[in-house]
Amino acid sequence: MKKLIQIVAMLAIVLTFLTSTTVGYRVNKQALIDSTLGTNKAYAEKLASTTNTYLRETLKILQVNSEEVLSLIAQPDSQLQLNGIVERIRTQTSTFNSVVIVSPEGIVQGVSPSSLNLIGEKLTSVGAKQAIEEKRSIISQPYVSTTGELIVFISVPLFSENGTYRGILGGAIYLNKPNVLEKVLGVHFTENGSYVYVVDKKGSLIYHQHGKRMKDDVSENEVVKKVITGINGSQQFVNTKGIPMLAGYAYVPIADWGIISQRPVSVAVSPAKSMVVEMAWKSLPLLLLAFFLVRYLSKKIAMPLQRLAYYTESSPEVDQKEKMETVSDWYYEARQLKGAVLYSIDYFKNEMNYFIHQSTTDPLTKLTNRRTMDDFMKQWVEEKKPFALVIFDIDKFKRVNDRYGHVVGDEVLVYLADLMQNAARKGDICCRYGGEEFVILLPKADKATAYQVAERLREKLEGTVSPCGEIVTISAGVATYPLDAVYPAQIIELADQCLYQAKRTGRNKTIVVSDEPRHE
Repeated sequence: MKKLIQIVAMLAIVLTFLTSTTVGYRVNKQALIDSTLGTNKAYAEKLASTTNTYLRETLKILQVNSEEVLSLIAQPDSQLQLNGIVERIRTQTSTFNSVVIVSPEGIVQGVSPSSLNLIGEKLTSVGAKQAIEEKRSIISQPYVSTTGELIVFISVPLFSENGTYRGILGGAIYLNKPNVLEKVLGVHFTENGSYVYVVDKKGSLIYHQHGKRMKDDVSENEVVKKVITGINGSQQFVNTKGIPMLAGYAYVPIADWGIISQRPVSVAVSPAKSMVVEMAWKSLPLLLLAFFLVRYLSKKIAMPLQRLAYYTESSPEVDQKEKMETVSDWYYEARQLKGAVLYSIDYFKNEMNYFIHQSTTDPLTKLTNRRTMDDFMKQWVEEKKPFALVIFDIDKFKRVNDRYGHVVGDEVLVYLADLMQNAARKGDICCRYGGEEFVILLPKADKATAYQVAERLREKLEGTVSPCGEIVTISAGVATYPLDAVYPAQIIELADQCLYQAKRTGRNKTIVVSDEPRHE
């Protein structure tokens, strides 16, 4: 009886432990997958928006300089001035590896750098021909130039005041050399195993962290098939190298490119495995205590039964009634065993709840993470509950990490999170959106209230020395539901656009979505 009780009780404890850890692992694993998919999608969309804006601004730069080129192109002996213009465009913008002025016949009239020795030569490259033939602003698909470089050619047409076509002003980005794409895409928001690559509309790689893979055809990739058709999204899939990945992808409409941010599944879910190990170590003392209790209680349960059996067996010969009455009530020991088992179950349940809570909280700042933020916004939209959203990030945070290291950078993030919670109202939700980007959700708040909260935080930061020994500032954007948008993604996008405007117009400011009607 004693051994049977020990086996059953210990088996129940072990099975309870295994069930708890298995359920906790699966829940945490799925939470990590969902969080990674959401993060990669948001990051890909942000990069796509940034790249699209950057290319649009590049075309504007060429358009502005085209007016000066037109004033000189018809003048004799203007070679030096034309070369000066293209040299200025190339060196001041740091966008192009080379810049040219080309006549309607394809003859080079100005070039930078001058070492290319193309003055008077006729351009026969795909990009130049397309620009001359179509007589419009273009961003070409990648092609191999006459010099053997893999390039993207960006150009604007030159038209005189009377409408006469005078050629093109264009610049080339060399994809297999240091270029602007590396500046925009090469620095990631966290050291988490994620990486970014860019494909053209044919599915060929035009940017990858491994330069040797440039021009590789990845059109059979499931994600690439979707993004080159103009679809944004996220999914789990197996890449062309046979590695399971969690990817977010976004389309760059101005150039017909696709940007994919992905992370290996094994890297994303590794914290779930660490959780199981940590849970096992924390549970070990209580498991050992439970085993000793089972051994002790099984003996306490078996002993009264043994005595009762002995007294019953000998009772025909000797009256054992009084001795039976002295046997302890075995139900008391049974209740103790039941209490120990229930205690173990409660402990494992609490442990599981703890790790589920950990999966919804940013481990560094202890703020709500992106997945939980999305759940709040979805719930409020379904309930038609008005709210405001403030999105902000630290100005020039990369400089803090580069100068003081990531440990100090993390201290700055924690410092900002503390000030953020102090600045927020009671009931506001403070979230870490990703990297140095944060969000405050303000239920039942209008733009003025959200602006005041954002400014309170910004002014506090502006007047306080951060852990890195310097004052750090933030730029913020504000949008509201349902006044500005009716979908969570739209609200985030509008607020992010305001954030970008704040960055572009000098940083350390808060910009609110305009109340003027927007054309969708």
